[in-house]
Amino acid sequence: MAQRITPLHYRKLVRIFEKDGWYFVDQRGDHMVFKKEGLGRKVVIPRYKDIPVFIIKKNMETAKMTRERYFELLKKA
Repeated sequence: MAQRITPLHYRKLVRIFEKDGWYFVDQRGDHMVFKKEGLGRKVVIPRYKDIPVFIIKKNMETAKMTRERYFELLKKA
């Protein structure tokens, strides 16, 4: 049975993306912008207490991150 993606605190999501090779490049208001070498698009993580699942999934899609990779990094974050 597949694990379920649930809302996360922004700091935990930042750690997941940093472990995947993303690094902080800019901040606009309460939105943090991350970049990864080799990928043209940036990932934007809002500084919310609970980031909604649709934002997490959209960022995973932008990052070309699989569900398996997400949960693997979540355990380490």
